[in-house]
Parts: sequence; C-alpha cells; structure tokens
Amino acid sequence: MRFAAAFFDVTLQAIRRPPKFSQLLVICAISGGGIIAYADAKSDHNFDAPGATNKKKLVVLGTGWAGTSFLRNVDTSQYDVKVVSPRNYFLFTPLLPSVTCGTVEPRSIAEPIRNIMRKKGEQIQFWEAECHKIDPVNKKILCRSNICTNSEGKGEFAVDYDYLVVALGAKPNTFNTPGVVENCHFLKEIEDTQRIRRSVMNCFERACLPGLSDEEKRNNLHFVIVGGGPTGVEFAAELHDFVSEDLANLYPTVKDLVKISVIEAGVHILTMFDKRITEFAEQKFQRDGIDVKTNFRVIKVNDKTITMSSGLTGEISVPYGMVVWSTGIGTRPVILDFMKQVGQADRRVLATDEWLRVPNCDGVYALGDCATISQRKVMEDIAAIFRVADKDNSGTLTVKGIKDVLEDICERYPQVELYMKSQQLENFADLFKDASDDALKESKKLDIEVFKKALANVDSQVKMLPATAQVAAQQGNYLAKCFNKMKICEEHPEGPLRIRGSGRHRFHPFGYRHLGQFAPLGGEQTAAQLPGDWVSIGHSSQWLWYSVYASKQVSWRTRFLVVSDWIRRFIYGRDSSCI
Repeated sequence: MRFAAAFFDVTLQAIRRPPKFSQLLVICAISGGGIIAYADAKSDHNFDAPGATNKKKLVVLGTGWAGTSFLRNVDTSQYDVKVVSPRNYFLFTPLLPSVTCGTVEPRSIAEPIRNIMRKKGEQIQFWEAECHKIDPVNKKILCRSNICTNSEGKGEFAVDYDYLVVALGAKPNTFNTPGVVENCHFLKEIEDTQRIRRSVMNCFERACLPGLSDEEKRNNLHFVIVGGGPTGVEFAAELHDFVSEDLANLYPTVKDLVKISVIEAGVHILTMFDKRITEFAEQKFQRDGIDVKTNFRVIKVNDKTITMSSGLTGEISVPYGMVVWSTGIGTRPVILDFMKQVGQADRRVLATDEWLRVPNCDGVYALGDCATISQRKVMEDIAAIFRVADKDNSGTLTVKGIKDVLEDICERYPQVELYMKSQQLENFADLFKDASDDALKESKKLDIEVFKKALANVDSQVKMLPATAQVAAQQGNYLAKCFNKMKICEEHPEGPLRIRGSGRHRFHPFGYRHLGQFAPLGGEQTAAQLPGDWVSIGHSSQWLWYSVYASKQVSWRTRFLVVSDWIRRFIYGRDSSCI
C-alpha cells in the first residue's frame, strides 16, 4: 500500500509538472501483473501560438499581377508570409474591357486570393486592409481596414516586417484635368466595369424615353473614350461590337444615332505598337464609323460636355452621354508619401535598382506599376568599369581583356547589348573601330579616353519598362526566385561582378523578356506583335488571343469560366441587363 501511495503521489506531481519542462518522464509499476505508465512530453512546436516563429517576416502589399505572381512562386516554408490588400482577389485586368460589355462576366476573371494561398500548403496570413503608411525606419507598415474595427473603435493596425514587397499598383492619371474625377469613368477595377456597363445601358434606355428630340438622343448616345492606348482602343472596339451585334437589335429606333469617339493627344493611336498595326487600327475604326480625334487635348469635363483643344480647331465643347478616361497611370498617395521619406520626392514614380530594391531602405522591394527600374548608366561608372577590366593596373586595356569581363558588363548594363544591336555591330570589338581600322586586333592597347569615346552613346538605349501586366508578372516571378535562394546566394553569389565594389552581386539583375502584345480591334480581328518583329492582323490573331488569354488564367476555375463566357456570347450574344 505504501508503494502504491508513493507511486500515485509521484504520478500526481508529474501531472502537475509545469508545461515549460520538455523532458520525458516515464514511471512504471508492476503490481499484480499490471503495468501502469505515465508520460509527460512537450513538442518542440508551440501550436498554441501560431504567430510565434523564427522565420523572417515577409509582408506583401497588393494582390495584383506583381504581388500574386510573387506569392504563387515564393517558397513560403522559408518565411512568415503576410499579405495585406484592400482587394481579396486577383483580377485578370487584360479582360476588363470585355467585362464592360458583357462578353465576359466579372467573377470569371477574379480568383480569390485565399484560394491561391491555400494551394501553397503553408500558413499564410491575409488581411483585407489598405496600407496608408510605410515606416522604413522602424520597419513597419500602418494599415486601415474598412470592413471592421478593433477594440478601440478603429480599423487600424501595424505590421512589422523584415522584408517588405511593395506591389500596390497605380491609380488612373487625370493630369489634374477639371471635372474628370466627378464625371468620367475609369477602367482599372472590376467595380469600374460594372459602372460602365450600367451607364451604357442607361444611355440607351434614356434615349428611348418619350419626348426627347433627335439631338438629345444623339447626345445621350455619344460615347467618348479619352486615350488611344491599348485599353482605350480595346474598349472602343468592344463597345462597337456590343452596339452593332446586340443592342442594335434591341433598340432599333435609336441604333443609327449612336456615335463612338476616341480622343488622343498624340498624332496616332496605339503608338507603342508597330506602325503597320497603328495604320490598320485607324483605318478599321474609320470603316466601323468610330471617330478618332488625334492631336486633341482634353481641357475640362462637366456633367454634359467635354471640352478639348487642338492646334487646328482651337477649343471646342462636345456633348456626351458617357466618358471613359483611359490616359495612363499615376502614383498612389501612400507611395508618394514613402518617396518623400526615402529622398525621391522629385520623382514621379518610385525608383528601384536592377534587383527591384528600393535604395537606402533595408529589406524593401518594389515592383509592378508602382515602381520603375532606374538603370545604372555606363558613363556614370566608366572609370570603375575600366578599372575592373584593367586587371594588371597598367592604365590600358586590350580587346581581349575587355572580353574577359564582357559578359558581366552586358548583364550589369543591358544597354550595351541593345546599342550594339541598334548599330548592327557583330561583336564588342566593333565599338572600338575607327576609320583607319578594318579589323581591330585583340592585342591593341586602349586608354580610358578611347574607352569613354567608344561607349559615349551607349546610354541612349536605356529605356523604361512599360507598365503592363506582363512586366509585373515577370518581376514577381523573378523576385520570388531570389527569395527562394537567398540563403544559398549569401554564401555563393551568382550575379555579375560588382563594378563599384568587390566580389559579385548575390543575384542576377532583373531582365525583362518581351513575349509580345495584342490589340483587339473588334469584329473578331486582333493585331498581334510578337518578338522578332512578327506582326499579324486579322481573324487568325483573334484565335491566338483567345488561346493566350485562356492559358494565362491563374486557375482552372477562371479558365473554364472565361472560355464558357466566350462560348455563351457566340451562341446567345451579350447580356444587356442593367444589373
């Protein structure tokens, strides 16, 4: 009995043992052929505190093309990942013009961000909130939620980070034109497409009301698109197809009063495309009855008229039924505030280096439409480049010596290779030819002045990357790969030689690979410009457009929905409900 009492006393003490002890205690007693055992153990993982982790805190701002591409490719097992965005879904923005006219339904191009997170198989936290301030000194962001409040009655909270990926996108650029915000539609978000769709139908319904003159009906059915870029042109084409293929049958009494106008400040529309595409688009719009006004600048917009000016006509005011503003992008207020903190107040957009890092900000990266890469100039580093190539410190270079570091130079300064292509130079040695040289010998010595003269015009090939979904997606994928191998590259750098330092850069710099671009022009015709100066215009390019946009969907769910919407439109036409 004393043995049993002592046993249960020890057992009770073991049960009461504080949970902080992680050793294993096993007590066994044999009495009457029975065995009693007790084990007290604590796991190495604290499941009661899911926020406690030794991983680096990685915060992603935004769920657009850049943020989602990064999130889909980053190895979340290496980081404590948190996502903050006012939008809890990814939006396939290239199909926004199709949504405005009912060709594709809104939910078909939206994928919930939590679906993407769930497929990662790791614990990722998402908060539907808007970041209104970035504090790079204390390495935290301040956020505000519009859907709930905390215990203090405010929906505000702070998030600490070790690494911050800023992918907040951009806002429409109004150029401070009076009346634009109050009277125009934009085409950036899914809510914009729904408002445009309702506005188009309201214009037709209003034109059918009794008691209106033909002039009042024409004014109601005048649709104006400001901006002759890809988005504006595609929306104009979609609207024309919607009117001619569907609404003309539903509103036969007013179908001949519809007018679509495209206003462009430049000489031509689609200036970023090949000249052949620009000419075809303008000719097709003319055949379709779409009025293209080039060299016109919008001065102001009120609730009934839009005022524009041109060098030939002067200032004119035109009545309208609906205006869609699609003239480029501007910087969001939170980014402007952040730029002031990091010494970039004089810039229009946040600048990063070639590795997408924000200068003078530890652990902060920016990508997508909210930032641009500030490519380092060759002439700024010409002395350092010469010193790296001059391995024997003789003060002169040979072509052979330059070739030894040529790969690193071209990777660090991609404008060198672009300049050689533009000048149709076969190799780097051709840069140093002069009138007396038919073929430059590799042993010929060059001093720094000759080196400077040869590379003086190279920086003319430095170009800003376009603010497109293609660029943002590639940047997100690139940065995710860098994060995935960050520990390895700390010990074994894989990048080019440091021109202004020693050793090598950790990673290869970001390199954009242009895969082509499309411009749907309506009537089942699309213009395609692919790498290698390959241009295709017509019905075959439309089917290529269908194939590419279906394959680029982020899930099989949205891929099926988009394709089914296209099939539905072919069979039943577009929906004209004012929903």
